[in-house]
Amino acid sequence: MDQTACCTCATLLSQTPRVAPSSSSSEKQRPLPDNRPLDCCGRVICGSCIHKNPRFDTYCPYCQTSSSSTPASFTPRVKEPPSYEDISSVKPPSPVGPGNDEPPPYTTEITSSSSSSDQDENEDEPILHFLNHPNDTIQSLSLRYSIPAQTLRSFNRLSSDHLLLARQTILIPKSQMKMKSLSPAPVNGEEEQIRKNKIRRWMVTCKVHDYDVAVLYLEQAGYDIEAATEAYFADEAWERDHPFPAAGQGNASSSSRETGGAGKWDRVRAYHQQRLNGRVPSTLLNIRTS
Repeated sequence: MDQTACCTCATLLSQTPRVAPSSSSSEKQRPLPDNRPLDCCGRVICGSCIHKNPRFDTYCPYCQTSSSSTPASFTPRVKEPPSYEDISSVKPPSPVGPGNDEPPPYTTEITSSSSSSDQDENEDEPILHFLNHPNDTIQSLSLRYSIPAQTLRSFNRLSSDHLLLARQTILIPKSQMKMKSLSPAPVNGEEEQIRKNKIRRWMVTCKVHDYDVAVLYLEQAGYDIEAATEAYFADEAWERDHPFPAAGQGNASSSSRETGGAGKWDRVRAYHQQRLNGRVPSTLLNIRTS
């Protein structure tokens, strides 16, 4: 038994009808077209499909080609890709001269573009002015750089003039002028900045808020942060071991009775008295008044 089926409706050719079904009993039955074998792909289209769609009589739905007498320009056909043998047989074009294998260098264009971009950035980059607070104000800077005061405030986001005291530097918009910075370096120099940084580090390490105490410890330690820190904690330990006697205690010294534990300067006098008696460590001469 033939198992060939129609490529469009998948019906076995042995089971396809030979005549077209009639819509009424009075209508005469017509025979269906013959099955059409396709030359392009070897498939078969049954007569029932050709009767329903006459285009299948000249057209292959799989190869999308037509076998009618229409011109080739009206019959689209899918082109097959080229074989690998044809591609491999094509030789690449030989270079015309030596050195043509490498692309041309881009150094000239890159250097020119980078130099132009650097110039643009330098033109737009603001000028840094280190402030000298006793002399520098918004009004004085406005006169010295010939820039409106409101422009300086908005460019540096200063809502009020007194906020300038919290700044160490201020930015001058270069688009407003063509002169250089009148204060290009810190006023007190780099050494002063290093000294202030050490003071801040010591205050944070020892958790001391008194600036004068930090300066005293660091000056006596030669601005050695580790030595000043060790001396401070040694004094703290000594004060915990030798507290000041409170008022009314029986064994209190005459100096402590005079102080009565009331005021700061009384405690200072008691501290000096204990130093004279040799009961205070001689590492530092700091007076703990707190």
